[in-house]
Amino acid sequence: MLLLPGAEPFRHDGGDVGVLLCHGFTGCPQSLRPWADYLAERGLTVALPLLPGHGTRWEDMQLTGWQDWYAEVDRELRALRERCGTVFVFGLSMGGALALRLAAKHGRSVSGVVVVNPAIRVHGPAAHALPVARHLVRSTKGVASDIAKEGVRETGYDRVPLHAAHSLRRFFRMVDGDLPQVTQPLLLLHSPQDHVVPPADSTRVLSRVSSQDVTETLLERSYHVATLDHDAERIFRDSYEFVVRLAPEAAAADGAKGTASGG
Repeated sequence: MLLLPGAEPFRHDGGDVGVLLCHGFTGCPQSLRPWADYLAERGLTVALPLLPGHGTRWEDMQLTGWQDWYAEVDRELRALRERCGTVFVFGLSMGGALALRLAAKHGRSVSGVVVVNPAIRVHGPAAHALPVARHLVRSTKGVASDIAKEGVRETGYDRVPLHAAHSLRRFFRMVDGDLPQVTQPLLLLHSPQDHVVPPADSTRVLSRVSSQDVTETLLERSYHVATLDHDAERIFRDSYEFVVRLAPEAAAADGAKGTASGG
């Protein structure tokens, strides 16, 4: 099946500290690839999978649901755990919800969580109509490419399949119930100006998790897809420093890599 440009999954075999990155609803690895590259260049082991039904045609997504998306990141996390002694989960938008559920379900197997503009609710009157509307209308307008930076585009679907949106709504309800089980250190970065996910979702995450080590960062210059926006470098840097603070061996891997490459 033909993939959209940049939709290819990415994996990098680095040191003993691993990071799993989860992309968003109707998006693909392209939105997180610069983040993945940044981490890989610093010696981390990185996994950035393509979620089922994504990265091809929106019609393909009609045949998938939250169970398929979560099963993929769960499988990737287990593979990382076999390879690495310490593992972190990162996510953007719905990928943030996937990361939070992984943290809730895997407990101490996950050492920390980083989420960017996490989504945990489908908002607006249309959300309540989804159970019926999905049988009458196949899709609605897309939500991709909410980016402030000029000339930058997110690779994603221009339509949202309503069957998948209905499944997403059910998943968000489940994640909301899971949030008190999240106890790991948490770095949450969110944009005050977000035309896809309102700041209320980040506020709810912060109010419901049980984590004691919590850092909230505002991304003042970016919209929803902040990983491709003006604050991208800050996200990359802050998340790497978060990893090094909790797993100092990550810095050693970076140093060893620099020595090996002569830099």
